[in-house]
Amino acid sequence: MNLTLKVWRQKNPSEKGGFKTYKLSGISADMSFLEMLDVLNEDLSEKGEDPVHFDHDCREGICGMCSLYINGQPHGPHQTTTCQLHMRSFKDGDTITIEPWRASAFPIVKDLVVDRTSFDRIIQSGGFVSVNTGGVPDANEIPIPKVIADESFDSATCIGCGACVAACKNASAMLFVSAKISQLALLPQGKVEKRERAEKMVAQMDAEGFGACTNTGACSAECPKEIKLSNIARMNREYFSASLSTENI
Repeated sequence: MNLTLKVWRQKNPSEKGGFKTYKLSGISADMSFLEMLDVLNEDLSEKGEDPVHFDHDCREGICGMCSLYINGQPHGPHQTTTCQLHMRSFKDGDTITIEPWRASAFPIVKDLVVDRTSFDRIIQSGGFVSVNTGGVPDANEIPIPKVIADESFDSATCIGCGACVAACKNASAMLFVSAKISQLALLPQGKVEKRERAEKMVAQMDAEGFGACTNTGACSAECPKEIKLSNIARMNREYFSASLSTENI
């Protein structure tokens, strides 16, 4: 395959960035998208040019590091992570535009790398169970209906890649935050702190500069783990309930 790549290049957060065009030839349709970028970087290194910086780690679709905006879609044309996107999804002669996530809460570090530590700070604000639950009980001692356990597990599959933010016209993090709230609020161990957790995590989300949700559904449609919009409704209920409880104190 012969390809034309338009890649966003930016030396650092303070300098102005722009697209740079590269030509690639001999790309195998069986390569992953990241392997194609590896080929590009090998060519650039041989020419003495600075390689394109991009995030990656496991390359197995489970870590969420491979955050690229490809031809106007987070992670590319399929509902998967970038590392699981293969070049057979493109055609010989295609032009591919590659950008970093675009959100003020995800400042660009260099080229295609963005700083997503805002997600970490949201989790640190309340995405955990801190109450003393005593010794670890046997699994069968706390009966949890399968439908609830499955829903909690589905919410917990969120890998925090940020595709929901990149897909949203408002750069909202509601899908991510609601998934992290739901996975704990649905289980007995997380119910004790569910209201406080919702208040703190939503407050931190707002402090980080993420936008508001207008229910377009783009976040869920692009999520590689298919996190459900129903999580946002649950988070809103938890937050509203918490605000009522605070007002009554």
